[in-house]
This record gives sequence, C-alpha cells and structure tokens, in this order.
Amino acid sequence: MKSVTKDDQISVIGAGTMGAGIAQVAATAGHPVVLCDVVTGVAEGGLASIREGMEKLIPRGKFTQARVDEICARITTSDQIDSVRGSAVVIEAIIEDEDIKKQVFAQIESMCPAETIIASNTSSISISALASEMNHPQRLVGMHFFNPAVVMKLVEVVSGLGTSNDVANAVADLATTWGKKPVHATSTPGFIVNRVARPYYAEALRSLTEKVADVQTIDLLFRSCGGFRMGPLELTDLIGQDVNAAVTESVYRAFYEDKKFQPSVLQRDMVSAGLLGRKSGVGFYDYSAESPAAIIESPVQGSADQVSSSLVGSFTGTESLDRLVRSGDSVVVETSTVEAYIEVGQARIQLTDGRTATQRGQEQATPNLILVDLASDYETSGVVAIAAAATATPEALLDAVGFLQALGKDVCVIKDVPAMLVMRTVVMLINEAADAVDQGVCSAIGVDEAMQFGVAYPRGLLSWGDELGAGRVVSTLANIQNAYGEERYRCSPLLLRNQFSGRSLMEETA
Repeated sequence: MKSVTKDDQISVIGAGTMGAGIAQVAATAGHPVVLCDVVTGVAEGGLASIREGMEKLIPRGKFTQARVDEICARITTSDQIDSVRGSAVVIEAIIEDEDIKKQVFAQIESMCPAETIIASNTSSISISALASEMNHPQRLVGMHFFNPAVVMKLVEVVSGLGTSNDVANAVADLATTWGKKPVHATSTPGFIVNRVARPYYAEALRSLTEKVADVQTIDLLFRSCGGFRMGPLELTDLIGQDVNAAVTESVYRAFYEDKKFQPSVLQRDMVSAGLLGRKSGVGFYDYSAESPAAIIESPVQGSADQVSSSLVGSFTGTESLDRLVRSGDSVVVETSTVEAYIEVGQARIQLTDGRTATQRGQEQATPNLILVDLASDYETSGVVAIAAAATATPEALLDAVGFLQALGKDVCVIKDVPAMLVMRTVVMLINEAADAVDQGVCSAIGVDEAMQFGVAYPRGLLSWGDELGAGRVVSTLANIQNAYGEERYRCSPLLLRNQFSGRSLMEETA
C-alpha cells in the first residue's frame, strides 16, 4: 500500500467537536479536506468553529490571518456523503452507535475503491465488529483521537481481527506526519487508554465511599503526591459523570463483568440525580461560583521541633523519600536488611505496603505505627498523607506529624485503609497496564506513551512499576486483595513473571 501524501484528499464524516478538530489537523498538515455531515448546516458550522478557534489565537502569535485563511481554504464542506469519493482516507467521527457506523461504512465502500483506507474515531466499539459486514474488512482501522484533537498528541491506531498490517502502518505513518504520537493497539474493550485508566477513577470513588478522605483532599493528594495534572474526582466532573460512568459500564460489560472494572454505585447515583459535573453545574464540586481552592489543613498539629529521628534501611523504589529524610542533620542512617522505617519520638513511620497500619502494627509488634502514602517525589510534593494504626497513641501521631511538618510538608491524616490512596491507585494502574501488555493489546512502550500523551499521566505506568519494583507492586496488590477478599485486586501474570525473572517491565512487547 502506498503512503498517504499531502496531495491526497482526506475526508472526515461527522462535523462535531471531534470531526472538526480532525479536519483542522489534516488541513493544517497540507491535505485537501472534505468535512461532511449529513445534517444540513452542521459542516459549515464546523468550519466556522475551526476558523473562530484559530483566529482567537492570532493575538497570541499562534497564527496569522493569512495562515488561518490558508488552512480553512483547504477544507470543503458538504452534507452529501458521496463527497468522499476520491479520498485516500475517510475518517468516521459520528455518534457512538455500532449500527449507524456500519451503515456509513457500507455507503463509503459503495463509493470508494478497495485501496481507500476507512478509519473510525470510535473510542469504545470493537473494530472487528464494525468491519464484520464490510466487503473489504482489511481496510478498516481505528484512528482514535483524543479531545481536543488539535492539541492532544495521542492517536490510538486500533487493528481489528481483519485489519491489514499495511493499513495500520499507513495510518500510523499518517498520524506521525500530522505531528501526532501514534500507538498501535488491538481491538479490545476500551482499547488502551479507556481500559488502563479505569482504576484512576474507580479507586478514588471507592475511597470516597469508604470515607477515606473528602473530595478536595483526594484530588489534592493525587495532584501533589501523585503528580497527576488533575485529581480523579475533579477529572470525572470535567469529563461528565454520565460519560465517565458510561465508559466504565461499557468496559465492564464487554469484559463479561470482570470485577476489575466494576462500576461505582456512588457515581451511578450521581448520574441519576443529575449531578453530572461542570456541564450540569454541580458534581463533586459546585460550579455555580468559583470553586474554592483545595487547601489542606492537617487534622492534627505536631510540634515543629520534633525532628530527632533515625532512618533504618532504604526505601527501595522510592529513593526521593530516602533523600528527603537524609537531608536533615539529625537523621542518622543505619545499615539494615529490615524493611525501611523512620523512628521519631514514639512513632515508627513506614511506607504503605498494602496492609493497613493496624494490621501491620500488630504483625510487627509495633503499636505506634504510622504509614506514609506513595508520592511520585517526596522532595517536591508539598503534601504527605499518613495513616495511623488504631493502636497508635495520640503522642505518636503528633511525633510523626511534627517530623514531616519540620521537613516542610503539609500533613494529611487519612483513614487507615489498605494501601491508602495514591499507592493503591498507582499499583492498580500499573497492574492494568501490565495486563494490557500481557494480553497483546499493545507493547510496554505503547502503553506508557498512550497514558502520557493521551491523558497526561506524570510518567509511564510500567516505567513507574520498574521504579517501585515488580516485587513491591505484586506484594502490595496481594495485601490489598487479602484485606478485601476481592478478585478486583488480582495480580497480572506479567507482574508475577517479572518479579521472579528480575526483568524490566519495559522490556515487554506485545
């Protein structure tokens, strides 16, 4: 199959937000573009929105008027589907309805020769299913852009069972020439991003249901400790609780109700109540006025002079915690083979391993145990989350809080639950990324790039897993599963193999 060149026509069917965005991307790359929508006036409106969006950026130096006019001149609008004749690539970006998409593909096939590539921007429907009634199923491929298509780099190139490798590679090459980051995936429920991201929302919703912390605290911890651009609850408000819930329900059903993807009763109730987030004015936050800043105040106050401590062992996989506690002159580093801990006053501080502080304190004969949640970088994070064993004295908690405050941290004391908040979510994300690779959905590099370029994760998940160590991730998942007794937290076979082989997770390919 020949490569698609700038002289080749690109047609986009569906002139909504995504379709118009894709048309702009193609036209900006130099292609003649047909923007088609069978509803009269919609395509013209799509072109008008493209022009308006670019012209707003002229004062910022992003465009000149001449450049805007040049790009828009390449786009022809139509309400007749036969306008796609002569296209090298036809991209469908219409409603997420399998039957309607199949009807459109049948029309395209009747007008375009067999070498025309047909791509679907579907975010969730099986490419294999969409191609099932086509005369040439090998030419259908998923080309899933992320909103806004003009800005977001990721394009998931999704192959169904019948998709030709040449077609998938041609579309990936085309996306690259458009300045995008293509990642190959096989057609599986949710593809890469919508599948792997499910724990980010699910564990936050579960934590809120379990009263681990309030909404603002949960979001703050993920931003400050996890390094995520948005917290999971504010992100679901932005996406729309109904949209987020529908994707979760779709993935859950498609995987035959695998408990890993079990939807949230709380989110279902929010949707039923019309609390959809930003678009309805109220979700986890009230948008009728400017939202209050998520300011964290520690529920307990420690004394800033309580800094005399010793560090035993090394927080393997979380070197920034080592560096943080070593930075104080009063910290004494001792060589030990035991799991690392910090002793300060009456308190023993350790990194969460999936057990509750209460369980672990009893098993270690350490009643004054205080656990620290995971942080992407303890030195730069302004907040540290801790949980105290039920047997810990108030004085021990004050000792721990005072020590961390003296290191310049705001301290959030949360409920004592398995793996706390950030650690629980991160290991679940790593686990799902590992499963995607293990099941041949994508490569290790592919899943890391997809999550970074598609949803702006602070780092690749399998790279994060390598930093923590497969052994730590596996044991943490096992401890969470033991605590809850749920299949939801079962460990990926890939992680188990890597734990014993000692191989890097990033060495894995689909």
